[in-house]
Amino acid sequence: MVSAPPFGGGRTGPWALVPPGTWKMPVPWFLLSLALGRSPMVLSLEKLMGPQDTARCSPGLSCHLWDGDVLCLPGSIVSAPGPVLVPTRLQTELVLRCHQETDCDLCVRVAIHLAVHGHWEEPKDEDKFGIAADPELEEPRNAFLQAQVVLSFQAYPTARCVLLEVQVRAALAQPGQSVGSVVFDCFEAALGAEVRLWSYTQPRYQKELNLTQQLPALPWLSVSADGDDVHLVLDVSEEQHFGLSLYWNQVQGPTKPWWHSNLTGPQNITLNHTDLFPCLCIQVWPLEPDSVRTSLCPFREDPRAHRNLWRAARLRLLPPRGWQLNAPCSLLAEATLCWQAPGGGPCQSLVPPLSRANVTVNKTLQLPLLNAHPNLCVQVSSWEKLQLQECLWADSLGALKDDMLLVETRGPQDNRSLCALEPSGCTPLLSRASTRAARLGEQLLQDLQSGQCLQLWEDDLRALWACPMDKYVHQRWALVWLACLLLASVLFLLFLFKKDHVKAAPRGRAALLLYSAEDSGFERLVGALASALCQLPLRVAVDLWSRRELSAQGPLAWFHAQRRQTLQDGGVVVLLFSPGAVALCHEWLQDGAAASAPHGPHDAFAASLSCVLPDFLQGRAPGRYVGAYFDGLLHSEAVPALFRSVPVFSLPSQLPDFLGTLQGPAAPRPGRLGERAKQVSRALQPALDQLLQAPGAPGAPGDCTRDGT
Repeated sequence: MVSAPPFGGGRTGPWALVPPGTWKMPVPWFLLSLALGRSPMVLSLEKLMGPQDTARCSPGLSCHLWDGDVLCLPGSIVSAPGPVLVPTRLQTELVLRCHQETDCDLCVRVAIHLAVHGHWEEPKDEDKFGIAADPELEEPRNAFLQAQVVLSFQAYPTARCVLLEVQVRAALAQPGQSVGSVVFDCFEAALGAEVRLWSYTQPRYQKELNLTQQLPALPWLSVSADGDDVHLVLDVSEEQHFGLSLYWNQVQGPTKPWWHSNLTGPQNITLNHTDLFPCLCIQVWPLEPDSVRTSLCPFREDPRAHRNLWRAARLRLLPPRGWQLNAPCSLLAEATLCWQAPGGGPCQSLVPPLSRANVTVNKTLQLPLLNAHPNLCVQVSSWEKLQLQECLWADSLGALKDDMLLVETRGPQDNRSLCALEPSGCTPLLSRASTRAARLGEQLLQDLQSGQCLQLWEDDLRALWACPMDKYVHQRWALVWLACLLLASVLFLLFLFKKDHVKAAPRGRAALLLYSAEDSGFERLVGALASALCQLPLRVAVDLWSRRELSAQGPLAWFHAQRRQTLQDGGVVVLLFSPGAVALCHEWLQDGAAASAPHGPHDAFAASLSCVLPDFLQGRAPGRYVGAYFDGLLHSEAVPALFRSVPVFSLPSQLPDFLGTLQGPAAPRPGRLGERAKQVSRALQPALDQLLQAPGAPGAPGDCTRDGT
């Protein structure tokens, strides 16, 4: 096994904690190799099994690691009483600390190189710290140099200090020379974290040794937003084969897979923002036997993901008294019980509230009720904002009832008070308030005492009762029937008047618009024109409003049917020329039927040329066809000469003449026609300006009563 080389070049820095922002995760070698670089010499990281810290020394040294961490107190520098051991250099190496074979964390191994500092002096006190004499052998060659070396580690949010005892025979130590090193395993850290190391002795004979380094980050995966899309960019070598899985990491229950694929090399995967959820996670692993999988959940704090989660959440009420909140992810929410009176208004919170603990999703919970009632509802709120509401058993118990909810409060010595829950609050039954509950207080109290009310819930101090109010509603059937008959008569008269008015109104002339669907911007412009023409006495047909029929019949059959109907009704076919339409006409005139195939699934213009051109070639076009083009998109000379046998108008500059030709004999007087032309121009100009300034901008047709749909 070849170990990864020591990382970083090291730099010094002040004694301070690093800022937050790193995250920790189990790290397989596949991803660490990507983080450390694509060098073929980096094959694996050494694995350390078990959670225990250890220390080992180079030959000639003996060392001992104290149990547990110690306080980091460097203290002041003191003079050495003689030769002492001091740290001279820190060296680091990345390893893996594994709790199980496939559950490993990144760990920093630290090697402390030691040397002799100071010169030999005869100690005055054998108990002096730093030189200990062998009690049996007093000769100097058998003495030991001993040191307590502190190793401090900081990587947000972790800070640790460990103590190492090291000793070496004095005979092997020479002032100013290295005596070896002690290796500590290890400090756990996260990828991308900044780590700081200090080392000094106790007592401290020199300035502490420090080292600051940046752990490598994972370059293999990045998440970026582009409008409504989210891009997952996987930056791996072209030879790397790996598996990628998107799944929902559900806290309650097993994970739910959503998408999986085996991939090779760098990838760019696009997700729509509606697919995002807080628990949507990404898992990646090399396609190798027994490979370790690494997961990342980057959308936990994404506001769009939380909005999508609430849109996907569903509240279900299950008989007899169960309820369930279904959602792809866990939700931070609370549920309450409320009373929904008929006629609208807010649902009023009830005692008892449901458990204030967070709702467990996808799990059936029980309501603390004695009996069910259709007016009882469950509300789910998050951060005091109502998200979902569902009333109980609407299918089995029917619609909301006009019942009065009584709240009973029980006191000592069998004392009790009753109030009725109304929109204004809980009204005492025997009060002088001007509410319905106060007026009927005595009757409701008698109903409760006679057992006509349904008990919904109770505990030692309170109870809820639902009392029917049907018998107190004075229903005056004769007046109701009279009002209904009067209303029916009025409606019948209005219907007759409307029918006669429709018969008397002249039918607008039919107009079939043909154009080449070359881009969405031009389609939006055509839609604006068609919508504006609908406001005139014209019956407009255009393929934009008949896509379903176009797909079912085909462009050619649809055009033949629309053309035949338009001409039979005395209407006119409008040819809207654009650069694409002119090009199609030239192709058809040069190549004949070979160019007449539709250029798209809804391109009625291309399909219509086989029928339109013979009308022009045989002289049948005048009176049946009108041409038009848009200012700034086409010059009049660009319109093929064959089509100039009919009037060709420039829009919107020649709108009055264009509208007069379309409406024919039914055209209004010139003043009224000019007003209509201004209305059409105002509707047309924004779409035309947008097309001229930003070609290809998306658009949609206007909404009106459409002919031919």
